[in-house]
Amino acid sequence: MKVYKVGGAVRDRLLDRPVSDCDWVVVGATPADLIGLGYRPIGRDFPVFLHPETHEEYALARTERKTAPGYTGFVFQSSPEVTLEDDLRRRDLTINAMAEDPDGQLIDPYGGRADLAAGILRHVSPAFVEDPVRLLRVARFAARMEFQVAEETLGLMREMVTGGEIDALVPERVFAELDRALGEPKPRRFFEVLHACGALEVLFPELARLYGVPQPARYHPEIDTGVHILLVLDVVASLSADRRVRFAALVHDLGKGTTPREQWPSHRGHEERSVALIHGLCDRYRVPNDYRNLAVMVARYHATATAPWNCGPARCSRPSRASTPCDGPSASSSSCSRARPMRAAARGSRSGPIRRPRSSSGHWPRRAPSRSDRSWIGVSRARHWGARSNGCASRPSRRSNPTIRIRTASEIKWVFATGSVASDGPALGDDLPNLPCGRYPTVTTS
Repeated sequence: MKVYKVGGAVRDRLLDRPVSDCDWVVVGATPADLIGLGYRPIGRDFPVFLHPETHEEYALARTERKTAPGYTGFVFQSSPEVTLEDDLRRRDLTINAMAEDPDGQLIDPYGGRADLAAGILRHVSPAFVEDPVRLLRVARFAARMEFQVAEETLGLMREMVTGGEIDALVPERVFAELDRALGEPKPRRFFEVLHACGALEVLFPELARLYGVPQPARYHPEIDTGVHILLVLDVVASLSADRRVRFAALVHDLGKGTTPREQWPSHRGHEERSVALIHGLCDRYRVPNDYRNLAVMVARYHATATAPWNCGPARCSRPSRASTPCDGPSASSSSCSRARPMRAAARGSRSGPIRRPRSSSGHWPRRAPSRSDRSWIGVSRARHWGARSNGCASRPSRRSNPTIRIRTASEIKWVFATGSVASDGPALGDDLPNLPCGRYPTVTTS
C-alpha cells in the first residue's frame, strides 16, 4: 500500500500559495485494509475515508466510466490494480493531475508543472467533456489564477455547450460555482471564459445579452454594456471582498439588454427592468435573499446616486444650482459644488414649506420605496418621501428621507459610482457623499 498527496495541495505548493487542505490517494489497498487501520469510511459513491488522527480525506485510487448524461452518470471502479497514473488521468486539468510521494518527489505524468509555469489551463484527456461541472471549474480557475485556457480545451468546452451536456447542471451547483468565482481575485475572468465558449448565453442569458448594446460615449467611453459590466466588477472586486457586493455590481445594469434598439444608446427606465431580470435570475438559481435584496437596491438606485461623479459643465450651467461646474467630491467637502445649493434649496425657510428640488435631468423623483424595500432596508417613515437628506437635518423628522442601512462593507459607494470606472471619487473608507436631496434615499452603513 502506497499513499500519495494529490490535487490542489501539490499545485498550490508549487505556486508558493497557502495550502488549506490536503487530499490523498491510496494505491494497492482495499476498503477492508483501511478500515482495519482505523480509517472511517464516508464516501457513498466511491471509497473515501477519514484519517483516524488528522481527519484528512484518503481515497482509494479509482477509474470512472460515463454511463448517463450529466455529472452524476458515472460508474467508478476501485481496486488494488488501479495505478496512480490511472487515477490522475480522470482529473480535469493537468495542473490538478500531479502527485507527491512520501519523500516529496513530484509525480507529473501529464505535464502539469509545465502548464503551471506557462499559465495554461489544459485538460488531461478527452474524457473532460463527460462532466459539465468541469466547464465551470475551468472558468473559476481562470478567475483565481488569471491563467489562459488552452485552445484545444476551449474547443472541448464549446462541444459541451453545443452538445447539450451543460443543460444537465442543476441550479444549486451553478450558483455554488458562481459564488466561489465571485470570491476569486479576478472574477471577471469567470464570465470572459464562459462567454468565449458560449456557456454564458445558456447559463446567464441576461449577461450575454448586454454584449453589443451601446451606451452614451459621454458617460461610458467603453460604449459596450457587456464590457462596462466587467469593468465595474473589476473596480468593485478591488475594493470589496464581499461577494454580495460583487454580485450586485455584476447585475446592476441587466435592464440595458432589453432596451429597444431604436432607443439606443439611451436606456431610460432600465433600472426597473433590471430589477425584474434580477428577480428572474435569482429565482432560477435559488440565490440567497441577502444577495437578491442588495442587488435589487443597487439596480434601482445606482443611476440617481452617481450625480456628483457624472455631472459636467453642461449639466451645471444653471446659476441657481451652481456657480461653477461640478468637480466631484473633494477632500475639503463631502459633496460637489452643485449638490450644496440644492441641499440649501431643499431646506427652505423655518416658516415656509420644504421644497423638493428637481433632479439634474429636470424630472421629479421616480418613486418612493416600495413595501419590499421597507421590509429589508430599514426605512423609517418611508411613506413620507420628503425633501431632506441625512445632511440636511441633525435628526430624522416626519419629512426626512428614508435611510437605507447597508449591512455590507462601506465600499458599496463604488457600486453606486459606476458611471465612470476611472472616477477619482472618494477613497476606500471615506464617508458617503451628501448627494442632492429629494431624489433617492440617503445611504448609510451599519
